[in-house]
Amino acid sequence: MKSLKILVVLTLLLVVSAFAFTQIDTFESGYAVGDVATDFKLKNVDGNVVSLSDFDKAKGFIVVFTCNTCPFAMANEDRILDLDKEFKAKGYPVIAINPNNPEVQPGDSFEAMQERAREKGFTFPYLFDENQEIYPQYGATKTPHVYLLQKEGESLLVRYIGAIDDSVRDEATVTKRFVADAVQALLAGKPVEPSNTKAIGCSIKA
Repeated sequence: MKSLKILVVLTLLLVVSAFAFTQIDTFESGYAVGDVATDFKLKNVDGNVVSLSDFDKAKGFIVVFTCNTCPFAMANEDRILDLDKEFKAKGYPVIAINPNNPEVQPGDSFEAMQERAREKGFTFPYLFDENQEIYPQYGATKTPHVYLLQKEGESLLVRYIGAIDDSVRDEATVTKRFVADAVQALLAGKPVEPSNTKAIGCSIKA
């Protein structure tokens, strides 16, 4: 009888542990395509707090986790500007977020963000994930890392996750514009294919 009780207790412990690890893994992996994304409130380079709910006329958002210092992110800045220029008026504005810890990467401080936004003439919000709470929710691991969101009623559905295009450094060699094609598909009422690609860039500095 004693052995049976011990066995039951051990089984329960294993079940609880498995559930706990499953919950942690789910959180750490962030969003998958089809998930509902939550809104956020983050400080923009102009000093104002920005939320996705501020854009009541938007059909969705091109959320890009990026930064000032990563060579991959810097190589994609003009492409991010082009995405905003191409799709903002069609209802899909760019929302850029810097997820890096400036104590680890001083060049990604808020002041440096403001300077970079001025230098490049950013036409989109450039937000600071100061408490590093938003990028883990999304599951972003690189800069740049894109999450395309589509409004459906009161929900924001994740429709694409991954890279901007198929050339991490040289814009001249791009043959597939993953994000642009995904937005065009949504505007046409078609499924996004591919809906996942591999984000290639610098690791987020926590």
